Amino acid sequence: MGKGERKKLIIGLAFVSPWLLGFFIFYIYPFIASIYYSFTVYHIISPPEFIGLRNYVDLITRDPLFVISIKNTLYYAGISIPLGIVMGIIIALLLNAKVKGMAFYRTIFFLPVIVPFAAHAILWKWILHPKLGVVNYIIELIGIKHPPGWFQVPGWSKPALIIMALWASGQAIIIYLAGLQDIPKSLFEVADLDGANWFQKILHITLPMISNVVLFNLVMGLIQAFQFFTQPFIITKGTGRPMDSMLMYNLYLYQQAFKFFNMGYACAMAWMLFVAIILITLFVFKTSKSWVFYGGE
Repeated sequence: MGKGERKKLIIGLAFVSPWLLGFFIFYIYPFIASIYYSFTVYHIISPPEFIGLRNYVDLITRDPLFVISIKNTLYYAGISIPLGIVMGIIIALLLNAKVKGMAFYRTIFFLPVIVPFAAHAILWKWILHPKLGVVNYIIELIGIKHPPGWFQVPGWSKPALIIMALWASGQAIIIYLAGLQDIPKSLFEVADLDGANWFQKILHITLPMISNVVLFNLVMGLIQAFQFFTQPFIITKGTGRPMDSMLMYNLYLYQQAFKFFNMGYACAMAWMLFVAIILITLFVFKTSKSWVFYGGE
């Protein structure tokens, strides 16, 4: 490397050094440090004490709230993700129709995405209020005398979270809409010549052609579901009540880290979550070969 090239390299590194410094301090170091802390007892105010795999063993064998948080998270993910995919595709099909004022309708469905999570949670806490909420008011008008208690009843709290999450699925809907508009019209024209009805066209043309989009939204939905935190934190004020029915995995991780200051324990939880997301994502990609169609294949 010549003198001029070295000078350009030094100048270039000088320009990117603030970003590199921030990247190593705020990303790389915490990433590596959390691995070590997950094998320690660390309460911030005292030095970490190495204990090996005890945190991981205690999580699996001695912590009932850990099991409850996993069940709550799996319940939420197992229902909200399939419902989100089905509802997103149906709404995207409706928004893909050639109707006057369609730009307005598309905007309406996307608006909930730009609402901050905190405002989102507070809004739905009032909408689903057992006595003052508009949803229960409508249910009572229909004739049901005892509407659900929603966030105040353990049996209805997670369905309420799922309803709230589906309301803000506009981003996935827009992605489905983009996938629908990328389907060649010639495929539908050929299907019309063969006498296919609307259901057959959706089943044999639309769904296979947007299967790669479904895969993307499925993976993103899995990651978001396993990291679900802000809404249950605000609605329950960080407690996960009633009866720990809204104690999601990330909320319990937060409690261990910033309420009880069990940083080592929380780091172990974080790494278990990281590994779980990686394994589930790899499984989804592995199985996607049998149902995802790519145009170039």
